[in-house]
Amino acid sequence: MTPLLYLAAEQKSADVTDWPDRVGWIVGLLLFIALVYWLMRQGWKWRGTLQGDVPPLPDAPSERGPVRLALSGRYHGSTTAGQWLDRIVAHGLGTRSRVELTLTDAGLDVVRPGASDFFVPADALREARLDKGIAGKVLTEGGLLIVTWALGDKLIDSGFRSDHAAEQAAWVTAINDMITTHITTEGTAR
Repeated sequence: MTPLLYLAAEQKSADVTDWPDRVGWIVGLLLFIALVYWLMRQGWKWRGTLQGDVPPLPDAPSERGPVRLALSGRYHGSTTAGQWLDRIVAHGLGTRSRVELTLTDAGLDVVRPGASDFFVPADALREARLDKGIAGKVLTEGGLLIVTWALGDKLIDSGFRSDHAAEQAAWVTAINDMITTHITTEGTAR
């Protein structure tokens, strides 16, 4: 029995880890991830350059009137109206963020902590509806509040999701009623 014990004690197991190879693979993977991130960033900048024809966002008026509705939730981005995959990144409209929406007689005030705020005048509002998707976000049917508005001669769809999804239907009604009232008081259809 002693010779078997002696044989087992003398054998050495092979090294399991080849550290230089492992470090090389990890560095290579990190460089690949950095390259992909850089290419995505360049694509985002290029899209912004291509959208140089998007006019500047309107300034919010100092007097907005009484608050009709308020909503807290998420802003999921803006696209060219009717083209839910054509994201608009100019003027910070492509940046997802938290949002505080306020509907007043003057229009729609979009306050985004950590991103650029913007204002949609009442006469620029075209339609509100519930939909299931916008660039980069797809939910169940009626999960997103989509507001269509005009920025210069360009129609834009902006997507919002309320923290309380049940209140989105009231927003659709209020915005569409506001548009109808505005058309009636102006006497002309847009």
